[in-house]
Parts: sequence; C-alpha cells; structure tokens
Amino acid sequence: MALQPDPPGSAALDLLTGPTATPAKRSPLRQAAGAALELLKPITWFPPMWAFSCGVVSSGKGLADHWSLALLGIILAGPMVCATSQAINDWFDRHVDAINEPSRPIPSGRLPGSWGLRLALLWTLLSVAVASLLGPWGFAAGMAGLVLAWAYSMPPIRLKQNGWLGIAACGLAYEGLAWLTGYAVMTNGQAPTAPVIWLALLYSTGAAGIMALNDFKAIAGDQAHGIRSLPVLYGPQTAARLAIGIMLLPQVVVMLLLLSWGHPWAATSLMGLLAAQTALMIWFERAPIERALMLSGFGVPLFVSGMMISAWQIGAGS
Repeated sequence: MALQPDPPGSAALDLLTGPTATPAKRSPLRQAAGAALELLKPITWFPPMWAFSCGVVSSGKGLADHWSLALLGIILAGPMVCATSQAINDWFDRHVDAINEPSRPIPSGRLPGSWGLRLALLWTLLSVAVASLLGPWGFAAGMAGLVLAWAYSMPPIRLKQNGWLGIAACGLAYEGLAWLTGYAVMTNGQAPTAPVIWLALLYSTGAAGIMALNDFKAIAGDQAHGIRSLPVLYGPQTAARLAIGIMLLPQVVVMLLLLSWGHPWAATSLMGLLAAQTALMIWFERAPIERALMLSGFGVPLFVSGMMISAWQIGAGS
C-alpha cells in the first residue's frame, strides 16, 4: 500500500541494514542478503504501517478479537507491499540511480543481472499470499496497492514520470489506502464513516507533499531521464513552497473539522504540531535542496503524530 519515498538519511538506514562492508569482511551469501534487504528499504515501511494502525484505531474496535488480522495487515502494509514497491522502483530506476545514488544495490552491482526484478516479482507473489488471508477487503486493498506500485514505476504508465501524478499516487497508497484498509479489516468490511474518509483523504493529500521532499536530492538524475518532478518542473524554490502548502493545508482542514466535530483538545494539539512544522518549513524554504531530507526527518514525526491523535479521537467517539 505504499510506493516510493526514500529514507530520511543514510545513518538511519545503516541502523537497519548495517553499514556497507567490504567483500573481505562478509561472505557472498551475507553480502547478497544485505543488498536484498537494502533494496527493500525497511526504513520506508513505517508510514503505511502507521497509517494502517491509524485505521485500526479510528475504527474504535478493541484488538482482543482482531489482533491477528491487525498484525497481518501491518505486515502486508510494510514488509510486503511497501517493500515490493521499493524493489520495483529500484529496478526501473536503476539508470536514474546510477546518477543520483550509484551506491544503491543495483547500479553498484551488488545485485547483478536481473536479480532486482526477480526480487520484485517474488515479493509481489508473497504480498498476494498475505493479502489473501485478510478477507475480501484486505485482499482488494492489497491488490490495489500492488497495482499502484507497478504503475508508479513501470513503463509505459510510470506515474512518477509526472511529478503531480507521482506524489498523488504515493500519498494515496501510503496513507489513504492503508488507513481505510485498517478500518475495514477491524469492522469486517463495514463502510467507513464520513470522518474516517475525510481523515484518510486529507492525510493522503498531506503525504503527497512529503513525497515531494524526496525529489530535491534527485534533480540531476530526474532531468537527465525526463522525470518531471516538482523541483524539475518549477525549480527548487517554487517546488519547496508547493510542498509546504500541500503538507500544511490539509492539516489545517483536519484541525477545523475536529473543532466542528466537537473535539477541541485534539484540534488544539494539532495546532501545536502545525506551529512546530511551520517553523521547520520556514527554515527549509531558505535552502530546499540542502534541507529537504532534514525537514522529512524532523517534520514527518510531527505530521504522523497528528494522524494518530485524530484517529484516536474519532475512534474514541465511535
């Protein structure tokens, strides 16, 4: 249920995959396993897992009778579908990564030949198997996430070729689809309530702005290969302002909706989170290329905290 955001920093990735070691210190099998894990990008699994959890919380249902489904859904959202999308993207972006990130597993030769594609296909099949255990709604959501994952990166569709379509697909898969799936799994396929739909759609929109932050480090490769990301289309400064607006405005709407739904304390909490994000965004706008990943690293926790506050408040009132 997720597509293609890059990790906020290599230091965080090293915590999960370990720093790159020389062949003299690692066996070939261990090298291959490390490269495969790096291809699947564990650090990117968190957002869809979190969004699925928000869907679970917003349902207002207890975990006692649904814990196994909730756990399977979290696994499907992160280590399965999100990981699949990362492998797919790395395979079809191998020529772009040769410019932007030559140390990635495929352009560096640590995953030679077609092994990147084989891993993407294997993880697709595993994702289908896990989704089949989640009932009709979970299976349908898993299939939708996989379709988006392939459409995002694979020619001739390649949604990421268009900056607006790319970030919209990412936001939808990361937040909206995962959120609504968590709700459906916990309620045995009941139609989501209006507040749940509003939260899922608005946070999907905000997440599209977060996705745009990843494009600031890839301008050279994107230009060389015709990928029309927002920084390529509008330049770094204008793209930075667009990303800021896309992130902030949906959260303002969520805050106002929470007030109208009679949840003033949650709205006040969001106001505080928005103030902190705004300060970071003003700092980011002055040097967007250099500071995009820092905003992603420090701003995203504030964004997702607002998601859970909103989900908990709606679930508690259901």
